[in-house]
Amino acid sequence: MSATTITIGSIAALISLGCWALFFSGVWKMIRTIAQGQRDLTRLTPVIPRFKQMMIEFVAHTRMVKFRTVGWAHWLVMMGFVVGSLLWFEAYGQTFDPEFHWPLFGDTFVWHLLDELLGIGTVVGIVTLMIIRQLNHPRVPERLSRFGGSNFRAAYFVEAVVLLEGLGMIFVKAGKIATFGEAHVGSDFFTMQVAKILPESPLLVSIFAAIKLLSGMVWLAVVGRRITWGVAWHRFSAFFNIYFKREDDGGVALGAAKPMMSRGELLVMEEADPDVDAFGAGKIEDFTWKGWLDFTTCTECGRCQSQCPAWNTGKPLSPKLLITSLRDHGYAKAPYLLAGGRTDSAGDEVGLVDADGNVDQARLDKIPAAARAEAARPLVGPSEGEGAGGVIDTDTLWSCTNCGACVEQCPVDIEHVDHIIDMRRYQVLIESDFPSELAGLFKNLENKGNPWGQNSKDRTNWIDEIDIDIPVYGKDVDTFEGFEYLFWVGCAGAYEDRAKKTTKAVAELLDIAAVNFLVLGEGETCTGDSARRSGNEFLFQMLAQQNIGTLDELFSTAPAQPKKIVVTCAHCFNALGNEYPQVTGEDGQPGKFEVVHHTQLLNRLVRDKRLIPVAPVAEDVTYHDPCFLGRHNKVYEEPRELMAASGSALREMPRHGERSMCCGAGGARMWMEESIGKRINLDRVDEALETLDGSGEKNQKIATGCPFCKVMLSDGTTAKTSGTDLENKVEVVDVAQLLLESVTRGAAEIKRGGRFLGPAPSGAGVNGTVGTATLDKTDAKAEAVTEQTTAAEPAEAAAQATGTAVKEKPKVGLGMGGGMKRPGQAAKADAPAKDTSAESKAAPTEAASTAAAPEPKAKGFGMAGGMKRPGQAAKAAPATESKAPTEASEEKTESSADASASTASAPEKTESVAAPEPKAKGFGMAGGIKRPGQAAKAAPAAKAESTATEPQAEPAEAEPATTEPAKAEPAPSESASAESAAPAPEPKAKGFGMGAAKRPGQAAKTSAPVAPKAEATPSEPEETEPAKAEPEKTEPEKTEPAKAESNGSAEPNGSADSNGNGSTSGDAKVITETGASKAAGFGIAAGKKRPGA
Repeated sequence: MSATTITIGSIAALISLGCWALFFSGVWKMIRTIAQGQRDLTRLTPVIPRFKQMMIEFVAHTRMVKFRTVGWAHWLVMMGFVVGSLLWFEAYGQTFDPEFHWPLFGDTFVWHLLDELLGIGTVVGIVTLMIIRQLNHPRVPERLSRFGGSNFRAAYFVEAVVLLEGLGMIFVKAGKIATFGEAHVGSDFFTMQVAKILPESPLLVSIFAAIKLLSGMVWLAVVGRRITWGVAWHRFSAFFNIYFKREDDGGVALGAAKPMMSRGELLVMEEADPDVDAFGAGKIEDFTWKGWLDFTTCTECGRCQSQCPAWNTGKPLSPKLLITSLRDHGYAKAPYLLAGGRTDSAGDEVGLVDADGNVDQARLDKIPAAARAEAARPLVGPSEGEGAGGVIDTDTLWSCTNCGACVEQCPVDIEHVDHIIDMRRYQVLIESDFPSELAGLFKNLENKGNPWGQNSKDRTNWIDEIDIDIPVYGKDVDTFEGFEYLFWVGCAGAYEDRAKKTTKAVAELLDIAAVNFLVLGEGETCTGDSARRSGNEFLFQMLAQQNIGTLDELFSTAPAQPKKIVVTCAHCFNALGNEYPQVTGEDGQPGKFEVVHHTQLLNRLVRDKRLIPVAPVAEDVTYHDPCFLGRHNKVYEEPRELMAASGSALREMPRHGERSMCCGAGGARMWMEESIGKRINLDRVDEALETLDGSGEKNQKIATGCPFCKVMLSDGTTAKTSGTDLENKVEVVDVAQLLLESVTRGAAEIKRGGRFLGPAPSGAGVNGTVGTATLDKTDAKAEAVTEQTTAAEPAEAAAQATGTAVKEKPKVGLGMGGGMKRPGQAAKADAPAKDTSAESKAAPTEAASTAAAPEPKAKGFGMAGGMKRPGQAAKAAPATESKAPTEASEEKTESSADASASTASAPEKTESVAAPEPKAKGFGMAGGIKRPGQAAKAAPAAKAESTATEPQAEPAEAEPATTEPAKAEPAPSESASAESAAPAPEPKAKGFGMGAAKRPGQAAKTSAPVAPKAEATPSEPEETEPAKAEPEKTEPEKTEPAKAESNGSAEPNGSADSNGNGSTSGDAKVITETGASKAAGFGIAAGKKRPGA
């Protein structure tokens, strides 16, 4: 120690005092500013799990290593800052005394080695980060740099200081070795080499220590004055931001959207007061203090920006710039807020007022003009043109797809999506300022219960298109007893043609695996995902409460069973599983259910050998991870395992897994126009086609696990391949469709069980095996096929007798092979009368003599003979009534023509002439209503009709035939129920328990249509023919399954034009790839946007 070194040390200490003062003044200002946010007490506990997660992310750098090179380089710099701070404070003593070191441990081998490693690591790490920044600098115009929009001045300053700190560690230690000659090859291996070029000088050691100390002091002073430099402040604030993150289990803020809060409490819309409560975020002070901490902590690294699908396709949204804009606005407005200034929703001053409520102008004048000007800016508004001045541009706010890529990549756990949804809530609920397309969405959800505005009665139409009997709650069964899963079909799965293929594939796979399931049918409404993600929290809570009421009613019928739901839509999966627990039902309990995605359930069934793939998929396949299945719910492996089980040759796209590119449908973007930049779905399809490297020589597939993704990718594929060698050779499919292609179908060892007999008897297993009532559906189907043969001939003859042409229809549904019944060829409500008229045409002279002939009893849903069908109704009048001959004969011959093999004989038909008229059975279904899933089979129908036309047969011989399960299944029982069933009572209101008010999606209900009582005269067919045109609505679309995607009908079938956008008429505009003009329609009303446009 000398006078010179003492002088140097004293000067450094005095300077540091001023620097520390500036730094702590900035800290205090930051704390006060963050405290202006809304209260949120959910972030404080539990302490131990939160602290543990903070330490894991800090020490293991689990968030940073998602970018590997940047991750390890940043870890070196971080350790140099945190642990190296001990070396930095040691410099205080070294400026006075060059030989100074910490007592106890400062002269140990471990400390010297640590000093060595920290110095080298800090320099290597910061130099690496500086090179990476320059290599990705946005100075190149065509480069989409993640650093675009970042504060480079702040970044360069921080990098320079860190580099000086690292060099200071090295040179102080090297100077001491050169001066005092104390070195150890094991702990000083690098600095001892540097010491060789340095002179022996105690003064030089003090100078190096002063430089190291003062570089840090300058940093403290500068950042203390610039508290918006997140790249500098994150080294302090990141610890707190990680600790106070939304999920205390270590997960990111994805899955459920953050519930709407006001004054620190969960906001229930029915109890909210617009004059007091904050409906979302309309002003910067409406964000919680955690939101302000998010804004402060942003490091401007741009990882979120690099992964954002909107930014990467030329949209104005950058998650990084959105956060930094909110941060800059908040801190600029802070003087006004700290002075007590507040405005109401109309913009009037309510904070700085006198006792009479008048504005206190004197206090306002004390606030800096810049702060007052900032306070007058709207949070959301146009950035250019008339009314410009919004902090966040309107197009920026509505470009977000809620894909969660920004949240997944953020190294400091910023919750971008929650903040965007909060701003949308205010715009929708208070300002009523949202894209015009959403008005139609909200109206359809409120009035019809689905985004397409379709009738709820059409939710079960897909059942008519599949050769499986599927029970509908409230119609076929009244209890969940004996069932394992509720199959939540979803709006897309029920209405959208491409999504219905997934629904039918999953239903068929569950049937093969003998999984007992039912559907809600008309009782199902939209989960409200699009409503919540677009900001309409009020509509979401209404839909959620209604659905929770419906589900609670269903599961209350089997209180001992788990509340298990299987879904095919990733958005329904997320809403039911993650967001419904935030909403309480009528009983005050949250809506908690066991929700599983169909890829998860099917994967389990394959592992359990209940589904056995045998025929590998030949085409090359690439897989698109749905955002709400992958990032939001971490389901990545199950779909891939299913594809591997199906024998698919999977080719991964560059962006897959947690870095998967969005399809563009999330965040309610499915229903909005996309007129800025390149369409997101086209960008994703480009990547898929490049991955498949299609040459057009063979067919290829793009697989996914979400109906929204399927729609968007189908549109994009059509646009990209139209007119090329790949046209019609790249198909977008669901993973379930791939599995169905490869699974054994109709094998004898697969038994369905008595699933459709209602509640399983005691002792029935979860697979639906029911002891002696167990049915082998394979045998039943085989018998039905053999009976269809002769049905074709008399039906054809009947058609010719009346001059009716036999219509040949192509096979539809899932494209089942010839010889099998065409899926969807189900006898509707008028099936019994149609059958009767068909047979009466075959033998017109015998019709009158068969009026009183009894018919054989029909058994259940294909129950074995001798078993009574549950719910046996009063005996109906004899079936002497006949429908319009021509019309019934035509429909009869249609179903007969589809059967390619026929083996039933005429004697079999005559054996049941004297059988008595069957009673109405089943579940007491109203007359005229077709049992969901009840497929009309040609042979049984023909057999039943023979009872009314051939009286010479002996009735005693009919009984053996009635014991055949397949023969007792079809139309005769339908006929009886149609004639004798009483009108169904009005169901009680569910959900909100609304009185006269109509629930969302609840159409004005009447009792189930009932066929009028038989008059025994064939001249009035219209009395027993309710709505027979309904099953034919979708037949034009079903005739060509391979081209369903490009069909533009009034149904929600989602056709696509050449730009990946749906079109429904000649009025649709031609749209360029950049989306220069807007597209029309989605196969619904004119003016409605087609999803993916």
